[in-house]
Order: sequence, then C-alpha cells, then structure tokens
Amino acid sequence: MNGLRKFPHSLVVLSLALITTLAGCGKPQAPVSQGDVEGTSEQSPAGSAEKSEELDGLDNIAESYVRLVLTLGNHDKSYVDAYYGPAEWKAAAGEDAASAAELASRAEQLLAQLPDTIAPSSDLDTLRAHYLKTQLRAVVYHAHHLADANFRDFDREALALYNTAPPVQQFSDFEPVLAELEKELPGSEPLYLRVKAFQDQFEIPADRMAAVFDAAIKGCRDRTKQHVKLPANENFVLEYVQGKPWSGYNWYQGNAQSLIQINTELPIHIERAVDLGCHEGYPGHHTYNALLEQNLGKDRGWVEYSVYPLFSPQSLIAEGSANYGIDLAFPGEQRLAFEKDVLYPLAGLDPQQAEKYARVLALQSKLSFAENIVARQYINGDIDADKAVELFQQYGLRSPEKAKQRVSFVDTYGAYVINYNWGKQLVKEFVEEGGSSEDERWQRFAKLLSSPRLPSSLDW
Repeated sequence: MNGLRKFPHSLVVLSLALITTLAGCGKPQAPVSQGDVEGTSEQSPAGSAEKSEELDGLDNIAESYVRLVLTLGNHDKSYVDAYYGPAEWKAAAGEDAASAAELASRAEQLLAQLPDTIAPSSDLDTLRAHYLKTQLRAVVYHAHHLADANFRDFDREALALYNTAPPVQQFSDFEPVLAELEKELPGSEPLYLRVKAFQDQFEIPADRMAAVFDAAIKGCRDRTKQHVKLPANENFVLEYVQGKPWSGYNWYQGNAQSLIQINTELPIHIERAVDLGCHEGYPGHHTYNALLEQNLGKDRGWVEYSVYPLFSPQSLIAEGSANYGIDLAFPGEQRLAFEKDVLYPLAGLDPQQAEKYARVLALQSKLSFAENIVARQYINGDIDADKAVELFQQYGLRSPEKAKQRVSFVDTYGAYVINYNWGKQLVKEFVEEGGSSEDERWQRFAKLLSSPRLPSSLDW
C-alpha cells in the first residue's frame, strides 16, 4: 500500500524507550467476544486483599490524572476535548495557578506511583493500569512542550503523544497513484486543479445541506445499531459553523450526548456526508465516547473516562476507529449505492458520474500518507507554510483553499495528523486479523471501543 508497512509492537516499544521506559508487549492471545469484554472473562480475579489494595490505588491515581489533565488545560485551550466528571474538580483545576513545568513534575510524580513496566494483557484491570501509565507519559510530554514551545519534532511528538512510530515514506512512493489520477482526469492544468474542477460538480448546495446530512447520519446510525448496543438515551445535536481549522468535530457532552459541528466555510462535497456522519457520529466519535463512558466510566466507576485529553494515545484509537468505521458501516459497493439512491437525489446532483467520482476519491485517499510527509517537514522546520501549501496541493491534491486549511490544522494540532491514516491502519489490522466475517469484525470493533486499549496494547 504505497510503501506502507506496519511497525511491529516490539519496535514501537523499543522506540518509546528512547523517551521513557515503556511497558513491554507479550504474545497476543486469542480474541475474546464483545460479551467477554462486558462480562467476566477479561476481569481480574476478585476477592484478595492485595488485589483490592491495587484497585484502590488505581482509583486514586485515576482521580489525580483527571485533575492533572484539567489543570493542564489552563495552558492549552485545545487540550481538554471533553469532560463530564464532578464539577468541583473542574472548578478546582481552574483555580490552580501551577505552571506547565510544575504540572510536568506532578505528572512525573504520579507516574512514579505505577510500576516501571506494565505489560498489556487481556485482563481489563491490567489494561487499565497500562492505559493510565501510557496516558500519563503523554501528559508529561505535553506539559514539557507547553513549558518550552520552541522545540518541535514530528516523530518524537508522534511517539510521545500517540504511543506509536508512524511509517517514514518518500514522495516518490505516491507517484504511481498520481499517474493513475492523471489517466482518470487528463488535461494540461496542474492535477490538483483538475481534481478540484471535477469535484466541484459534486458540491452539496447550501439549501440542501441539512437534508443530506440528516439522511447520511441516519444511515450511519441505522447500520451501527444493527451491530452495536448503544445507550438507550444516546443522542446528538448537529450545528453548522465556520472559521475552524477542521471540517467536522464531535464535542462529547457526557451521558451519551454529543454536539456535532460541520464547518461550512469551504464547499462540502457529497462524499463528506457519509464521511462525517460516520466519523463524528456512528460508529465514530459519538459511539466510541458513549461506549467508554457506559462500560468503563459508569459500569466500572473508572473516573479517568470522564476526561479526554486530545493530545494523547487515546486519540489514535479515537480517530483511527472513526475512519475505519466508515468502511465498516458501508463496505464494498454499499456506500456508492447508498449515495446514489439516497444522497445524490437529496442534494439535487446527477449520479451519472458517481462511479468515476468514487474511483477518483479512492485513489486520492491513497495519498493521505503523503500528507504526513508534508506535516513532518513543516513541523521540523524543513519547509515554510507556503511550501507546505504547495506540497499539500501537489501530493494531497488539495485545492488552494483546503491546502491552506490543512496548514492551519497542522499549526494547531501538530503530529495529530497521523491519527487519521496510521490510526486507521492499526485499527483495521486489529479488527480484521481476528474477524473474517462482517459480524466478527463488528464484534472486534465494539470490543476495541469498549476497552482501555491504546496503540501499544492493540495485540491484547
């Protein structure tokens, strides 16, 4: 796949050791069913006083972790993506005047209360401890970065914040894809302009936007609910906004409620309806957050799931599962059929070229890893913003406006970009290596969304 290869978890662990001691990984065990996750087979043996003390200790560390994340949010408005725990914890954090450097020290002290090495296992309590250890390491790194924002390095940031080593590729790896697109859209203008002109035929008119997105989200929701048990009260509010560096966002509110925002500042094309409906809603962010809150927060009382720090390993799972969930909900030709039969008529678009458009989009999606190269060079200071815009156009085939928006995204979120493509690849491998049928893949997917798994514990 365009030079893409999966890094063995042993290499990820070895690389992470260059920053700090990381949990070792053992051999994968046989996958367990969703019933096992929600039942007893992944629970730790109960009854011993020693185990009770360990769990009490994790509860205390978890509360300190939540308070620490909330306080670090004083220094970065993007950091706390969601919080739905005790109001007094948030109030106390807001009054805490600790510097970012002081918070890094607190996080290091909290890390010291956990074992130096926590090897992932299928046992949920062990996975919980591994989760806290790994998330806290990311807190330490982000706090140090906020204390000294002059230094940035793409690969170090990806490793420290997202618990993974993304593949390193070259632009030449993507030339065959560009050649295929040249055949699909021949012409003398730069390829990104030809792609834009072709894509503009599939723009959703503003007065039809609500109807198209309502239908797309309903389709995503109906397909997800056939396989995943969601809280009975789950729901969302949909808003349309402008002036954001992203195309869509899910603001999870707690109690299985979300605010989903769609950025209409730039043209929205027909394929984005399913993309955003699945990614932000079902079986993406809304579903993931609702399952974590219900299964781990409410059912188990694990308070660490009342807060979501954006710059953390959890985001790779969140974004990767949200992107993989699109293909899971609409496999094969089902998506194209749904778009042609339902969404194209609602948008007032002619589906005559829908098949060709799908081919162009499929090829364009293979260029997503090329955008990681641009982000790496830009973050590392090898190129400036103007050159990054140029490369996003050349290798991501972004329109000039969307290329600038992409640079704005990297300015705001840094190496977070790996979570969409590399995260999707890792989630895909986790789900499909243990699920040959559609039902099995959904079970594995729901298992992931209901457990404390992070990139370095995906084998468990």
